[in-house]
Amino acid sequence: MASTYDDPGLDEHGESPFPEAERPDRSYDLPAHGVRIAVYEWGDADAPPLMMMHGGFDFARTFDVFAPKLAAGGWRVVAWDQRGHGSSEHAALYSWDGDMRDTLAVFDHVSGGRPIPVVGHSKGGALMTQLADAQPHRFRCLVNMDGIPYKRNIPDLAEHERTTMLAKDLAGWLDHRRRTATSSRKPGSLDELAERRGRMNPRLPHEWLRRLVTTGGFRSDDGWRWKIDPALRFGGFGPWRPEWTLMRIPGLPMPFLGILGGQMEEMGWGTPPDKVVPYMPLDGRCDVLDDVGHFVHIEQPDRVSALVLDFIGAPS
Repeated sequence: MASTYDDPGLDEHGESPFPEAERPDRSYDLPAHGVRIAVYEWGDADAPPLMMMHGGFDFARTFDVFAPKLAAGGWRVVAWDQRGHGSSEHAALYSWDGDMRDTLAVFDHVSGGRPIPVVGHSKGGALMTQLADAQPHRFRCLVNMDGIPYKRNIPDLAEHERTTMLAKDLAGWLDHRRRTATSSRKPGSLDELAERRGRMNPRLPHEWLRRLVTTGGFRSDDGWRWKIDPALRFGGFGPWRPEWTLMRIPGLPMPFLGILGGQMEEMGWGTPPDKVVPYMPLDGRCDVLDDVGHFVHIEQPDRVSALVLDFIGAPS
């Protein structure tokens, strides 16, 4: 339906332009255990695959600048919207394990059974770290971009008390899902949604935030709304502990690169770099970018893409 808002400056695809941003070369839907997952690719369709996973409350099109730079290195860059995010289908419930199953469906579709390089940002980096620990044969190497949480200490509790904690987490998650069953995202003009996002992404330019609205939102007769499922909430993706990611890193057998932003901001994990370095695996390293926030690949795409391409090596 046509919008009552006038949105000048959009391109022929209805997207707000941004320097160096490129639409995916291909997009398609992939069935994943009953949920439709939206997949996007940049680069030559016959090039070796490189998988990339976005963070929580983001979507694959946030890679519109970063992914083409990796594709220029000879890779077929494959990213997807997590369930409930972007153009992927909303689900009845959300959990870390559900995201893991969707990830495996994309792996099976893309990799042909061969180990491939993987890049993950924020929640995507944490989830890929867990998968690399569980199924290392799928990974040629792993890059974790500011996705190494370090917020809660591991509780020193008896086993029955830990079970009680899990029950409370589950009950809280289900209560939230019940409250939001009929909710919808608050509408607004394109610039209003960009400004709302800017409160959480204060280091990103307004022009980029406008593009995010037009690639991760939709326009209806009462304005723009984000596509993300209102049932999703900050502070968790189902029962999960942030420190579980950090504890898995030392045992990773594949080459590992952690990239941390030194500037703390609301969407970041607040991870002190000195807490991460002792956990590096034998074939791993951690680079800290002092003048960069949580969205390292958006703030400095040239610098971060050069780090990633140097680390993963040439396609073969």
